[in-house]
Amino acid sequence: MWNIPTKEELDRLPRLYETEGTPIEEKLVRLHFFLGAFDWYVVEYDGEDLFWGYAILGDPEMAEWGYISFSELRALKVRPGFEVDRDLYWEPKKVKEVDKIRLRV
Repeated sequence: MWNIPTKEELDRLPRLYETEGTPIEEKLVRLHFFLGAFDWYVVEYDGEDLFWGYAILGDPEMAEWGYISFSELRALKVRPGFEVDRDLYWEPKKVKEVDKIRLRV
C-alpha cells in the first residue's frame, strides 16, 4: 500500500458504531483509498483492522456499505507496482458531498 495512514491518523477516526445515530448522508467520510476503478471510503475504524465504509469495486451498481479489512487493503497488489493508495488530498466530507456515493444512496 502506498501512503499508509499513521497510527495517529487512524486513532482520530471514530470507532465502529460511534456514528450509528448519524443519518447516512450526514456521516463524515474521513479517508479515501483507491486502486484503478476501485474506491474505498472510510467512515469508522475498530482501532485494529476493520474499517466501516463504502466500497466501489469497479461496478458502481454493485457498490455497498460494509466492513473493509485494513490488512487486506495493505496486502492487495494487482501486479508489482500497482497497489492500493491513500488519497493524500482527501478532506473529510459528508457522504452527501461525495459524488460517487451520493448518486447511489
